[in-house]
Amino acid sequence: MNQTHPIDPLTGRGRAILVLEDGTSFDGLAYGAIGETFGEAVFSTGMTGYQETLTDPSYHRQVVVMTAPHVGNTGVNDEDSESKRIWVSGYVVRDPALRPSNWRAQRTLEDELSEQGVVGICDIDTRALTRHLREAGAMRVGIFSRTDEPAEILAQRVREQPQMSGAELASEVSTAEPYVVPAQGEQRFTVAAVDLGIKAMTPQRLAERGIEVHVLPADSTFEQIRAVQPDGVFFSNGPGDPATAPQVDVLRQVLAARIPFFGICFGNQLLGRALGFGTYKLKYGHRGINQPVLDRTTDKVEVTAHNHGFAVDAPRDGEPVQAPAGEQYGRVRVSHICLNDDVVEGLECLDIPAFSVQYHPEAAAGPHDAAYLFDRFVEQLAQHTTDATKENN
Repeated sequence: MNQTHPIDPLTGRGRAILVLEDGTSFDGLAYGAIGETFGEAVFSTGMTGYQETLTDPSYHRQVVVMTAPHVGNTGVNDEDSESKRIWVSGYVVRDPALRPSNWRAQRTLEDELSEQGVVGICDIDTRALTRHLREAGAMRVGIFSRTDEPAEILAQRVREQPQMSGAELASEVSTAEPYVVPAQGEQRFTVAAVDLGIKAMTPQRLAERGIEVHVLPADSTFEQIRAVQPDGVFFSNGPGDPATAPQVDVLRQVLAARIPFFGICFGNQLLGRALGFGTYKLKYGHRGINQPVLDRTTDKVEVTAHNHGFAVDAPRDGEPVQAPAGEQYGRVRVSHICLNDDVVEGLECLDIPAFSVQYHPEAAAGPHDAAYLFDRFVEQLAQHTTDATKENN
């Protein structure tokens, strides 16, 4: 790139470059904010819901490559965000919309990216980039606009950035103070939801089922959870390496107290570790709204929404095994499995009231095949309440 920083005559955009840690680079045009950014390069296969993707805290410190070629067609509105800000570190698209065309649009996607300081790049071959990440795996990346440094120097700067493995990030995206999402209609139960990167639609789905949701910071202790007097505990999705998560010890106390537990995504990985299983980093992860998952409890196949780069290492044959962490946790089995690659997609405890899934049942935007999981949690809460009443009598 030369020092004159030429402007593309057709689009009026300045030049930009994307550089991967292995030295692979793509020349394109600046999109969103001008500057530079770093993160882990991952790709999302969703053809809709880019606003939900951008505002999902699970994408913290990641540069998202959109495999759908046209992005920005429906603009941005004030209703569809999953949090109060954009969390992605950078954004990569092939063909940005010239202008939004949707009755709900309030501003353009690029204006939103620029306003929030999100550096992006467009007009690159996202298909080639995605194929490279599938073959070589997710890796560190940098996006640079208005730079004169050669690609080999930029690649060295990328390699100096921290890796996702070993990163503890939930504390960086969690709420600082507890808050309550009231039940809709008659309140049936109270749930303590530990915010590890929670999406706004998740407590909404619980509230729709008569649950008062107390959303707690990621560093909440077991005593702080108990202070809510919850009928159940929920662990949300979130970013980072589950091997670094301090919440595992808190979850073990929840399980030991026999409080009903439901976890999704990062919460599934933490349940796995609490039960004594390991976790590992996937080559390129699951990100999108079209992942087929088999629910072994019903033999139904669900099309599901995903965003994860780590997975639980547990026996995949579906047979119950003793939880490696100890007899007090009883038997556990893999309840859901990904039909693309046999990755563990859910855990079910058979002797204590706890289960989890690796995907996002709130599904906004996305399919609604997994919404029943919230109903399953409600059934678990009701059964536990009934059993507790019988014991007290």
